[in-house]
Amino acid sequence: MRERAAVCRAGAMAVLLAHAASALAADGYEDARQVMLAAIRATAADTRDYTGLARLDDRVMRAMAAVPRHEFVPAALRELAYLNRPLPIGEGQTISQPYIVALMTQLAGVEADDVVLEVGTGSGYQAAVLARLARHVYSVEIIEALGQRAKQTLARLGVDNVSVKIGDGYQGWAEHAPYDAIVVTAAPEAMPPRLLEQLKPGARLVAPVGPQRRAQSLRVVEKNEAGGIEVKDILPVAFVPMVHPDD
Repeated sequence: MRERAAVCRAGAMAVLLAHAASALAADGYEDARQVMLAAIRATAADTRDYTGLARLDDRVMRAMAAVPRHEFVPAALRELAYLNRPLPIGEGQTISQPYIVALMTQLAGVEADDVVLEVGTGSGYQAAVLARLARHVYSVEIIEALGQRAKQTLARLGVDNVSVKIGDGYQGWAEHAPYDAIVVTAAPEAMPPRLLEQLKPGARLVAPVGPQRRAQSLRVVEKNEAGGIEVKDILPVAFVPMVHPDD
């Protein structure tokens, strides 16, 4: 009976994947999506001296393939949605370069039962990618117009394991802490202490750190089981600054 049940589950999953592939092909962006995935792979190979990663995990690449990036950009920019570059989304903010989204997802080390904190919802794209890999994503956005738009986009796409709140990302989202991973999608000048407090021992925080228009570094912070912090700089990056309520 167990073997039969496993076969049934595998068959059901195959049907779901076939329907998903059909839906993606039908949206008119499949060729552009494949070009984006190829660009991510090429950039991963080009940056391996920085990252130590010649390629990204298949789970991450499948998540990148499954999330329709064109749904997260302004309608006027949809033809550019699958270029491997950041794009403006309004309110002075951007949707990150696909390679950087994939890399940050990989560095966070997200597993299927994980609860993840994202700081900086923006368009909702990074949250949607994380949601393909995690049990639940809690995302904080300080700009209300962006947060509300992201909620609507995620709901329209049926992404039901992301919760978005409007609030100060420097404070995290303490009610659901500690987190199995934290991903920060805008650059603070220094790592916010409250986020480190909300990171579970053995977990990773991934964030760009540094001042605007000067050198920033994509940084992985790992909290060991004793609560100690280990920091590794991965890659030079350029992110919009993390907004503080007093700014």
